[in-house]
Amino acid sequence: MNRASQYVREPAPGARGCLSGYVVPGARGPGRRHTGDVVDRVKGDRVEDGRTSEGERAARRDEAVRAAVEQGLLGADTPIIGLLDVGGIRESAAQLRAAFDAVTAPGTPVLHAFAVKATPLVPVLRLLHEEGVGAEVASPGELALARAAGLPPSRTVLDSPAKTAAELREALALGIAVNADNPQELDRIDALMRSAPSRSPLGIRVNPQVGGGSIEALSTATATSKFGVALRDEGARQWVVRAYLDRPWLSRLHAHTGSQGIPLSLMAQGVAETYALAEEINNLLGRQQIDTIDIGGGLPVNFASDATAPTYAQYARLLSEAVPGLFDGRYGLVTEFGRSLLAKHGTMVARVEYAKSAGGRPVAVTHAGVQVATRTVYAPGSWPLRIAAYDAKGRPKSGTEVLQDIAGPACFAGDLLAEARALPLLEQGDHAAALDTGAYYFAHHYGYNSLARPGVYGFAPDGSGGVAFATVREPQRLDEIVAESGGAHASALTTLAAPGRP
Repeated sequence: MNRASQYVREPAPGARGCLSGYVVPGARGPGRRHTGDVVDRVKGDRVEDGRTSEGERAARRDEAVRAAVEQGLLGADTPIIGLLDVGGIRESAAQLRAAFDAVTAPGTPVLHAFAVKATPLVPVLRLLHEEGVGAEVASPGELALARAAGLPPSRTVLDSPAKTAAELREALALGIAVNADNPQELDRIDALMRSAPSRSPLGIRVNPQVGGGSIEALSTATATSKFGVALRDEGARQWVVRAYLDRPWLSRLHAHTGSQGIPLSLMAQGVAETYALAEEINNLLGRQQIDTIDIGGGLPVNFASDATAPTYAQYARLLSEAVPGLFDGRYGLVTEFGRSLLAKHGTMVARVEYAKSAGGRPVAVTHAGVQVATRTVYAPGSWPLRIAAYDAKGRPKSGTEVLQDIAGPACFAGDLLAEARALPLLEQGDHAAALDTGAYYFAHHYGYNSLARPGVYGFAPDGSGGVAFATVREPQRLDEIVAESGGAHASALTTLAAPGRP
């Protein structure tokens, strides 16, 4: 029987460093600095509201770009690299933990699971694991990355709208938490639980259908979102309730409302409706079967300046006011933040190969384009990036700002990181840096023109006033591109007999 029709038939550890904020000239108008943003500052293991320390994050970044040039990581033979601020990542993890610790009852089990899709790099996952953050995975590949990073099953959550039977079998055998996306998937889990009961925490993902944000493609709680059980569809809520009543091993409830472009108020509304459903189910059962609520992630990132806004502390406080019962100790909590943990700690730096002019406007042709900034190139209105200008030695470039295009290397006209952007004039041999690219950028390579994946390097102070680098991912070699493109099967198609030929 079709499940859609069946709906209506059912009866009723520690942080290091400081925070910072800075605006690259031109980001909010030529040479303008942005002040007064409220952010969370780390003091030991505590997080408190404070003012941004303007320039500190930018200063670390500037030192890293200069050192990358001096140490040969960035140059004529390696014209594009990704940089990750290790101290900044540690700070974000500390802020996240402290923000929710501040609003949850003592002893409440809380798992912060990093959305691996945001930055699927094994060393990043290992670093976050060291900082007390688990992993939320949405594919066999992401699960393999989490396991390679040493993430234990107890700190891993599997979410995906298209889990195969094999994926579910593996997750349940390992004891990984699983959120079922739909009735058909729950049928599969039923069969697996009958054949081999699992210790995996199991739940259902629901869509509270509270509405979308400014970026339609990222809005996961619209009326027609592909994710979860749509609670406002006819009979759907009753089906969810019955699913829990019939399965005492279902102990979690999951909803993900947020993402870039979603206002915090809408995110909080989605959490509130999920909590209300958990209360309804537990009250019907007369016991607390649902003991954990997974609120997803999706905290928006400020791409207009270096200031961290909104902060985890602001969001946690908003949730505690909107849904106080969620934090009184009766429910465990799972979060799945991704972009907000990594975005502001990544920088993509590309050499200016040529500086030219077209139609009277300067064009800096760089090695960073659609292959590393796919979203920005194809949807610049939704995904604008700040660009910082550096000279050939990796030093911040000064001088009169002029409107110019920052172009990538791909062979189509729209391959632009920025159009008509006010910056000091970039010249051949200079460098253009795309800021806030630690998530969904250089770790998500797009193979246009068979352009190689850039190397990615983490950076931190070396203890003697300089910068130390660690390789996160080697730059892709040409032989690897050939291998991925069927190089081992070069004659495969010519060996097939053509029609009419022996």
